[in-house]
Amino acid sequence: MRVLLSAGTTETALIDGISAAGAAPELMAHTPSADAEILVYGEPTAAPVTPVSPTGCPTPAAVTRAVREIVGFDPVVVDAGLAKPTAAPTVDLGAKPGADVREREAVPDAAAIFDRARDYGAGLPDDELVIGETVPGGTTTALGVLTALGEPTTVSSSLPENPIERKRRVVDDGLAASDLEPGDCEGDPLAAIRAVGDPVQPAVAGIAAGALESGADVTLAGGTQMVAVAAVVRHVGVADPLSIATTSFVADEQGDRLRDACDRLDCSLTATDPGFDGRDHVAMARYCAGEAKEGVAMGGALACVPDGEMPAVRDRFETVCARLGIDADGAADEPEGERGP
Repeated sequence: MRVLLSAGTTETALIDGISAAGAAPELMAHTPSADAEILVYGEPTAAPVTPVSPTGCPTPAAVTRAVREIVGFDPVVVDAGLAKPTAAPTVDLGAKPGADVREREAVPDAAAIFDRARDYGAGLPDDELVIGETVPGGTTTALGVLTALGEPTTVSSSLPENPIERKRRVVDDGLAASDLEPGDCEGDPLAAIRAVGDPVQPAVAGIAAGALESGADVTLAGGTQMVAVAAVVRHVGVADPLSIATTSFVADEQGDRLRDACDRLDCSLTATDPGFDGRDHVAMARYCAGEAKEGVAMGGALACVPDGEMPAVRDRFETVCARLGIDADGAADEPEGERGP
């Protein structure tokens, strides 16, 4: 099994109240690059930050890395608009960082990214492919694309309290700047991404479409951001079976809305509980309190854990946390701040 991580950035994450409190703009741009290094190497190697909230909640990359150390999957990182370099080896799709969705065009080259990603996905040799993402601000851009497509759904947040109304106002401003109304991009998802999306979306959707058309089984590893990607895949006319794998943290927050969205898009849904509520560790407690919830293919990785191996994953997660400077009782030294929702 191959786990493919699409990593990118969008200036939408810098909008006041959209990104999580405490994440300084000059540091947030490094988060996807650091996530890639944690997934590949087990800790940041060139990125100057460790994505950890002030309360001790580490990036989901730490969970995905823990699963990798137990299960042994092969990761591939795709540069889908990174603003800062990463030491992790990457596949370069020629994507640039996304602009603020309130500008007229958030991703001017959305169609070109999708086409290159589709060609790349079609050439992959894998029978099974798990695709994740890391892009601060990604649930806001997901809401933008879903709204532009006329899909009746909402989105999650990496914050315990989801600033959904603020996100909706941002999306409304973005649609207005692009002379669009909700639903105007039905059947033209790349126009939706161009107007109010982020560069990770056409990368993931393109890779998924190409791989599906080549006969691979594709799982979109993530929550409501991957619902938006699934909507893009369906709106470009790809009808092959598609799966979404997320965490119990997203599923519990979204309730029936998540399953209804997956049913509408003809996607199977898996939600995995890592059992963090059974451990006395600050990182696991913060996840149980509603922080982070998903990202960096966390849900897809957890879904691949064999029966009986989840305790070993929890043990290894504590090891990865210690490597990142997080002990069981408190936050890391010099934390970056929370990931953007």
